[in-house]
Amino acid sequence: MASLLHHNTFGIDQSCQQLLEPTSHEELCSMVSAIRQASPLLIIGAGSNLLLTRDFPGTVVHVCIRGIEIKSSERVGESLLRCGAGEVFDDIVSYSIANGLYGLENLSLIPGEVGASAVQNIGAYGSEVKDFISTIEAIEIETGREVEISREECRYAYRYSRFKDEWKNRYIIHHVTYRLSHTFTPHIDYGNIASTLRERNILSPTALDIRNAVIDIRRAKLPDPEEEGNAGSFFVNPIVSKEKYLELQQAYPDMPHYHIDDEHEKIPAGWMIEQCGWKGKTLGRAGVHSRQALVLVNKGGATGQEVTALYRAIQDDVLQRFGISIKPEVNIV
Repeated sequence: MASLLHHNTFGIDQSCQQLLEPTSHEELCSMVSAIRQASPLLIIGAGSNLLLTRDFPGTVVHVCIRGIEIKSSERVGESLLRCGAGEVFDDIVSYSIANGLYGLENLSLIPGEVGASAVQNIGAYGSEVKDFISTIEAIEIETGREVEISREECRYAYRYSRFKDEWKNRYIIHHVTYRLSHTFTPHIDYGNIASTLRERNILSPTALDIRNAVIDIRRAKLPDPEEEGNAGSFFVNPIVSKEKYLELQQAYPDMPHYHIDDEHEKIPAGWMIEQCGWKGKTLGRAGVHSRQALVLVNKGGATGQEVTALYRAIQDDVLQRFGISIKPEVNIV
């Protein structure tokens, strides 16, 4: 048995039968045969989007391949940044800015690794990583063949890619290449970025200014997993029909929302959870964070079952009050 305690940011103490952590492409290739025979199989990144509810009765694979390479692009004014799947994603954001490559700054301080960014389509403050992914390099487990997958083939949507369902356990990602611009274009109209910059008297922000603002905003409202176990935003913000949105707006005129298109609006799950009175509340050793209701936390020694009981109670209350079913963003095992 191998411990997974330090492989999930919730800090849940569970184990697996076998843990494989290849640190090079060659080592990964040598493990493919064993991975193919593994049943069940779980592929993870840094475990920042994972809730373990039991010991995993099989093999867990964590690709630890590192490396960052700037490559020329066929497009003028852009470069390609090829990154190992085991690189910390926030390190990539920092590296890109330091090297005059722009686009990822609004995604600063999102926990997790490069490989998981391509699976989850991580996003924050009006940006999604799908808009910057060029290609994904992976090994097809069944055949052992190398594949290069384009962004278009992934069919990215809000917090979705084909890796999360029909491609689950079909590929092992070992590199992701991002397409970044040589020209910085600020995007500050989402969340508190603009107001934070104004408070600092920054009228013409640089990419580093935006990165620093996003980092400070996130740190102010999100708990540090080293101090209080969590997986960041636990629920996906639901996208509802315009009809449903207008119905709720009548009852809640101050309800925050984000326009998607003429037929849909996004309603913050955290706001609904807070309206249901869960912010800062606990259930057993699991709780809802006191500053951000979208984040569930391990108050100390919580089990996956305790976190599960909490999130299901929250789901029930939100459904009863708003008629909206909110779904977990985290991978529950």
